[in-house]
Amino acid sequence: MNLTTYPRRVRLIDVGPRDGLQNEKQPVPTAVKVELVHRLQAAGLREIEVTSYVSPKWVPQMADNHAVMQGIERRAGVRYSVLTPNMKGLEAALQDRPDEIVVFGAASEAFSQRNINCSIAESIERFAPVVEAARNAGIAVRGAMSCTVGCPFEGDVPPERVGMLARLMKDIGVQRVDVADTIGVGTPLKVQRAIEAVLAHYDIDHVSGHFHDTYGQALANTLAALQMGVWNFQCSVAGLGGCPYAPGATGNVATEDVVYLLHGLGIDTGIDLVALAETGAWISERLGRPTGSRAGRALLARRARAKSASEQGA
Repeated sequence: MNLTTYPRRVRLIDVGPRDGLQNEKQPVPTAVKVELVHRLQAAGLREIEVTSYVSPKWVPQMADNHAVMQGIERRAGVRYSVLTPNMKGLEAALQDRPDEIVVFGAASEAFSQRNINCSIAESIERFAPVVEAARNAGIAVRGAMSCTVGCPFEGDVPPERVGMLARLMKDIGVQRVDVADTIGVGTPLKVQRAIEAVLAHYDIDHVSGHFHDTYGQALANTLAALQMGVWNFQCSVAGLGGCPYAPGATGNVATEDVVYLLHGLGIDTGIDLVALAETGAWISERLGRPTGSRAGRALLARRARAKSASEQGA
């Protein structure tokens, strides 16, 4: 039997506090956001996307970015990242000393226009001074590349377009990039082709996968990326989040589900799956709904049954 060689260790970036919560309609208290970050790092997450510095007019849920960043108790060895769409956002973020900023661009012209009201090339021009200023301040820069396999307005996105976006980001100094299936239409072969296009400009250590589960393909796509040697992925506790500009898109793949997959492959994550599942249930309860993680639900239900059986036998 020929067994695929997977990375021995995988680093996950939990985007739940930012990408997961930003589109919640009811305000999420600052204290809950801070506690979510604390619980994630206690469970073993070493990269957390905490908040974004966007106009409260567009994303009111993130209006407390400063309070959240100031409220978290930072742990050594944990990287805290924030989204900064422009120079104004970066200037505000610098006061809170993030370890990394995230800029974003789309591999689809139509999505770029709908999302940030400019072309792909214009978006890169806007981000160039942001990237330069961040790096001059000693802050790392990650580039989120959306719609790398499909767009809600254009349909399929060719790998050549993804490679072009990766090249443009590399040219302005972006240090690593996320290959994101924003609307969850990707399948393993499409994802691998998108990653191949990016690898023409970035090495494997600076490429990550970010998959949504609209068609139930997120874990399959994660496995396909692992087979290529990708060892960094974004995911969201309890499967929180989606994209308001991508009609029909469901949430990010649940961090718990990805960890269950990885641990089953014998891959080290440094994450306590039980503590993570409990965190997913905790934040979901505060949002008034059950966790979106299948692994989390199954794990906690099994523990509840075991506890009940133990109590009955006592």
